[in-house]
Amino acid sequence: MDVQIAVAKINKYAVSESGDTLEVVERPGGGLSVVLADGQTSGRGAKAISMMVVRKVISLLAEGVRDGAAARAASDYLFTERNGKVSSTLNIISVDLQTKTVVLARNNEAPMYLARNELVECMDEPSTSIGVARNVKPKITEIQLEPELTVVVYTDGLVHAGKRRGAQMDVGTTLLGLLEDENPTPQEIADALLAQALQLDDGRPADDMSVVVLRVMPRSGDDVRRMSVRLPINV
Repeated sequence: MDVQIAVAKINKYAVSESGDTLEVVERPGGGLSVVLADGQTSGRGAKAISMMVVRKVISLLAEGVRDGAAARAASDYLFTERNGKVSSTLNIISVDLQTKTVVLARNNEAPMYLARNELVECMDEPSTSIGVARNVKPKITEIQLEPELTVVVYTDGLVHAGKRRGAQMDVGTTLLGLLEDENPTPQEIADALLAQALQLDDGRPADDMSVVVLRVMPRSGDDVRRMSVRLPINV
């Protein structure tokens, strides 16, 4: 099996900095974690908050701290630093090679989606953003690694897409259609979801949008680990 992870993200229209921050860190016991945070509001202030949260989480994960404990510690840290007046969403997506599982920690009102055995499941249990109180706990989901397992996580910019004109983004239906039509790569799924959200917002995103897709694909090729990043720059 190959575990592949892809990201697609874009800033709020006419805002130079995204309030969403994403980082990848290798786990000391094997595997890796993707950490995604969305700071309250948008622009530079939100970016400072999300970067603070992500850096705290990845430093703890790199030391071997469990995902749930890292999320709680980041929440307490943000609460202390900003006196409970600023919040941030937080998602941690971890591939744990010791347990051969995917661990998902969620402090985000936006749901996440799991697809396996041709079924798409919406994980939308109530969840609280971090930083608003002490000892805020994430929702934890642990799934065994298996072929064609697909996980989709995103910030609330996707949820709000289309609201200006009374439309609504349906992530679950879009994901199901993509998986039924062909065997898409994680990047194709992430790009398609972001493209639909942008279309609903008439090409002018009303909020920062970030989509992370993890997919377990058939094993092919060598044992080399690879990561590719694209950063468009306007000059």
